[in-house]
Amino acid sequence: MAIQSKRLFNIRAGEMPIVVAGLSLFFLLFAGYFMLRPVRETMGVAGGVENLQWLFTGTFVLTLIALPLFGWLASKVQRRRILPWTYGFLASNLLLFAALFARWPDNLWSARAFYIWLSMFNLLSISLAWSVLADVLSSEQAKRLFGLLAAGASLGGLVGPLLGTLLVGVIGHAGLVLLATLCLLGCVVAASGLQRFRDRHPLPADTELPRSRPLGGNPFSGASEVFRSPYLLGIALFVVLLASVSTFLYFEQARLVAEHFTSRTEQTQVFGLIDSVVQFLSILTQVFITGHLARKLGVGILLVAVPLLMVVGFLWLALAPLFAVFVVVMVLRRVGEYALVRPGREMLYTVVEPEHKYKAKNFTDTVVYRGGDALSGWVKRGLDLIGDHPALAMFIGAAIALVWGLTGAWLGHVQRRREG
Repeated sequence: MAIQSKRLFNIRAGEMPIVVAGLSLFFLLFAGYFMLRPVRETMGVAGGVENLQWLFTGTFVLTLIALPLFGWLASKVQRRRILPWTYGFLASNLLLFAALFARWPDNLWSARAFYIWLSMFNLLSISLAWSVLADVLSSEQAKRLFGLLAAGASLGGLVGPLLGTLLVGVIGHAGLVLLATLCLLGCVVAASGLQRFRDRHPLPADTELPRSRPLGGNPFSGASEVFRSPYLLGIALFVVLLASVSTFLYFEQARLVAEHFTSRTEQTQVFGLIDSVVQFLSILTQVFITGHLARKLGVGILLVAVPLLMVVGFLWLALAPLFAVFVVVMVLRRVGEYALVRPGREMLYTVVEPEHKYKAKNFTDTVVYRGGDALSGWVKRGLDLIGDHPALAMFIGAAIALVWGLTGAWLGHVQRRREG
């Protein structure tokens, strides 16, 4: 029975420790984040949906500040210590927000600061977790196991909003922030397990740059490497297009929820329910489909399927702008991103050198992503102000999704060639 289960999940002999550690890392990280995500959405609505583009811009500015700080840390500390030091600092930030929410629960500026900070936190922390996985797993292992490990993220994303929905009325927003802090510290323990596994089973690249040595370089080398490499630049373009599609749908979600639900508690519960449905469907896809698709058809299929679905979805919304249609498109987009696009995107980094896995990847996942967010947020706001042509934004979204899919197809081809 155990052997059959391992075959079903593409696990080979001796890999259970890294699977357990990876699942634990993503479960704890996403459980903590998704406990706070509905809180963030509520804080964003509190400042007015018409002002969301300002929060997106603030997030981009904070990300620009965080990038050189992370780059400096990644250059100076041991490669295996990058995640513990970063997560420890982020945990101290969460404790500060917990104190602010406990002392001034209705302060609008605290709400806006939390929205901006958490929007930076989620990209930085998730990107770093995937960097560690891309570093400790070979390309062949990534194709088999990334989908399964991503299921830990979806399981955490399923449990997190449920806990948030159940507990927000009991312990308040400050209590949820404290609970998320404990989850983040648990991630440090899980990441140490991943590093210990790789210490026992080193990869060939570890002899060239041991994990006990810093990456070196300067705090801005990640950005410069992206612009020097067509492959890394292609990944950056893919991320900008992904962020643009997500932002167009995100603004619609915020507007519709604000129209239908008035109290902060109700809004938090609605956002949490949507997250729960998405994560449940993501788990099924990640466990039973993602790994088999990547192993048999390559990374490209993971990067192309969702963009093509979004082309159809945007056109559907343009022709039938109904709330029910929007929910279907939004769920498909998020499930596809978690189960297919994100694992596929991370597999692209298994064929680059260690410094690119941390510095260039972090630059793309944070600054480039949030830059795409900020730009598309202002574009979407401008289209909304036109008013007389609500379908225009959906047609533009369909065009963006088509270019997104073409970029994914090219990246899949290059990744396969590099792997060979």
